[in-house]
Amino acid sequence: MRYIKRHLEEAVLRLSESFSAILITGPRQAGKTTMLRTMADQEGINSEYVSLDDLNERAMAKNDPGMFLQIHQPPVLIDEVQYAPELFTSIKMHIDEHHHPGDFWMTGLPIFKMMQGVQESLAGRVASRPMSPLTQ
Repeated sequence: MRYIKRHLEEAVLRLSESFSAILITGPRQAGKTTMLRTMADQEGINSEYVSLDDLNERAMAKNDPGMFLQIHQPPVLIDEVQYAPELFTSIKMHIDEHHHPGDFWMTGLPIFKMMQGVQESLAGRVASRPMSPLTQ
């Protein structure tokens, strides 16, 4: 399948120069993960990809977020972050200590509770952008 460039890509790259964390939210199958993985490849960003659809990764992220970030060191793309809002405090601590733009690229569903957690835990540290599915 041919990749279709998204307008949001330019904003993500620009925001990644200033913010340590980027969160792309949107409905399932909108292309969030595909876009970020393609961008990382095209930009030569050697980031690890971790999906919290993997129940083992999800359990570690929820139960021991500090260990999760030791194993999956930035730059890292964390997919389906809504499954482990417990990660946000550890991500905040990492950002406060290291201050490195573009360390965390995350995707998630626009769930109110998750967005509230992001705003509380990562205020001023994360740039969040919605992504819509493609239309004709």
